[in-house]
Amino acid sequence: MERILVIGCSGQIGSELTLQLRNMYGNENVFATDIRQAAKDITDTGPFYILDVMDEKRLIHFVIRHKITQIYHLAAVLSGNAEKIPLQAWDINMQSLMNILELAREVEDIRKIFWPSSIAVFGPTTPRVNTPQITVMEPNTVYGISKLAGERWCEYYFNKYKVDVRSIRYPGLISYKTEAGGGTTDYAVEIYYEAIRKRKYQCFLSPETTLPMMFMPDAIKATIDLMEAEASDIKVRSSYNISGMSFCPKEIATEIKRHVPDFEINYKPDFRQAIADSWPQSINADVAVRDWNFSCEYDLGKMSSVMIREIRKKLA
Repeated sequence: MERILVIGCSGQIGSELTLQLRNMYGNENVFATDIRQAAKDITDTGPFYILDVMDEKRLIHFVIRHKITQIYHLAAVLSGNAEKIPLQAWDINMQSLMNILELAREVEDIRKIFWPSSIAVFGPTTPRVNTPQITVMEPNTVYGISKLAGERWCEYYFNKYKVDVRSIRYPGLISYKTEAGGGTTDYAVEIYYEAIRKRKYQCFLSPETTLPMMFMPDAIKATIDLMEAEASDIKVRSSYNISGMSFCPKEIATEIKRHVPDFEINYKPDFRQAIADSWPQSINADVAVRDWNFSCEYDLGKMSSVMIREIRKKLA
């Protein structure tokens, strides 16, 4: 019987991944944790605890007490927020990962670890179109530097200690269930909410800024598909490229106007524009397709229809 710990269950990924894991493994076998109170659908469907991944002693005690066999470590300071508190963000993002890796090395019951990387590991010298799995990686943001360092540590712990840690480089993630949380691609969540609330949106990126994106259902499926794959099929122990769709603010605004005809957008780029300009425009995911059959279902049109419908229901 698998007993799964989700660290960061209140975040954009964790809030949906936790519920999917509970559907698969049983509510009582998925332990949701965060440093803040979780939403009602998390607390009502299974065990929830306040837990700080930076508290190493309490973390070890929790894992042993609950006989945890898998850990999904999702807690992090995201790109936009990290630039405001660089040293604190580095400490949180890196030390939390090291706590998990050391825990997995010491506790034999832990069979698998998931840790998310990001397209932020790439930088201005990386090929920006169809970015390959193995390429130049010179990130120039705190978030990207911490994720690249994390990838190297994940591979090291696999090679040195046989810790089965798995990772994917998420593109920008879009969800109607959880609002934006401080990332550079968060405009693609905010824009839908503001279109419904106010019929207008001021975008912090320029109209032609194309970035890789993915609808949350595809991201959750990719995460679970990777973790369910046989260990022998996982050939990349740093982090896998995955890709969904690529679009710019101008394109998403045009799509929203199909549903909200009087929607208006204006542009006022801020410090996040420089971050976006250093990231790829599209990602090559051929290695993930080859190794564990990665696939995506949603394009911009299909995603937008769901986003508009569900946000209208939510805000009503």
